Order: sequence, then structure tokens, then C-alpha cells
Amino acid sequence: MSKKGKLYGIGVGPGDSELLTIKASKILKKVNVVCSPRSSKEKESIALSIAKPILEEREDYKKLMVIEPIFPMLEDEKKLERYWAEASMLISDYLNKGKDVAFITLGDPSIFSTFSYVQKILDKDYETEIIPGITSFTACASSINKPLVEKNEILSIVPKIDDRLNQVLEYSDTIVLMKTSRNSEELENLIHSKEGEKEILSVENASRAEEKVIEGFSKDKPYLCTSIIKLKKEAK
Repeated sequence: MSKKGKLYGIGVGPGDSELLTIKASKILKKVNVVCSPRSSKEKESIALSIAKPILEEREDYKKLMVIEPIFPMLEDEKKLERYWAEASMLISDYLNKGKDVAFITLGDPSIFSTFSYVQKILDKDYETEIIPGITSFTACASSINKPLVEKNEILSIVPKIDDRLNQVLEYSDTIVLMKTSRNSEELENLIHSKEGEKEILSVENASRAEEKVIEGFSKDKPYLCTSIIKLKKEAK
């Protein structure tokens, strides 16, 4: 029986191709297949655009197999499961032929990444490895030129509003609000309503040529936008 290929989950970072790790670059230059999901057939993969300068250094770049399964932005998990299963089946076809596959994802594969859903399906039958990447929020901290937390401060990463948010606000010193484009004015109003001094900075397209740092919440709310809220609490 022929040896199966290995699946890599590779974080390509926030946007700047120079922020890919050396290890990620080495793997991208040797794998047989690159898997780069799209949110729709009409939209190009941002992760692939980040990895492209590295991939173009390959002698076989024009022959490189790139697969782009669709991972739509839906809230219905049942519908999403079908897309995850289809992508996993596509990837497994190459793994069964002994080909190594790199599944590339924005930021880090362990943080709100679609790779995790595919890994759960394939992990029991194939060897998998996660290659960490620079996260959007650490890139944003670099953009604003300030630390996220110091000493014993607590950092919370919030993907969306729910009934836990009040507790998060109560016990956190810094909040990173991910996926800003999905969040409503309700969340922003809740944060503004909390007593005490606070600093809010939003970063659009962190580390990319069109990067923009904004005081307060972004009005445009592009897909690549993250807000950092530093809560200054009185000492008890």
C-alpha cells in the first residue's frame, strides 16, 4: 500500500507576504498541492494572494496544483458541514495518492480558522500538522505601535456579540474585537456605555499596502478589520 500524503494547516499571516514564517515558506515551496478556500466563486482568495510571492519562487510554479474549494460565509452550521465535507473529500483524494497538501489560511490556523473543521474530519485517517502564523491582532498591535497587554493584564478575543460579553468587559483589560464587519452597532453601544476611560483603535487591512488606523470603530467595516479596546479601570 502506498504511503499517504501529509496535510499541513499553514497560517500565512495578516496580509504582508514578508510576515510568513520561514517554516511556512519552506513547506509551501515543496508541497505537491496547495488548498486555498474561497468564500465564493466570484471572490479571490486573500490567503492565496499572500502566499503567491513565495509560491512563484518555485521552479514548478506554473505546474503547481492549486485547489480552491468554496467555504461560504454562512451562519447555518448544517449547510457549512456539507462544504467542509466536500473540501475534505477533495483533499483526501490527493492525500491518498501520496501527495502532501498545504491548506493555507489567514492569520493562524488555530484561531477562528476554517482549517480546524477540515482537520477534524481528516485527522483520524491522515497525518496533519499545524504551522502557526502571525495573527491579525498581533499585527494590529504592531500597526498602532502599542502593546496589547502588560504585566498581569487579561486579554480577551471576541468574535461576536452574545450574552457572555458583559462578563468579558468586566474582567478584561484589553479586548480584541475580531470580524468587525459582522458586528453591529449594538455591540459598539454596549462598549461605549461601560463606565471608565477607554481607548478604541481599529485597524483596516493590517500590514497591507492599504492599511489604515482609525480612532474608534471603523465606519466602513471592511472584511479585514479588527478593533482593539483598552479598558482603563480604577484600582480597587
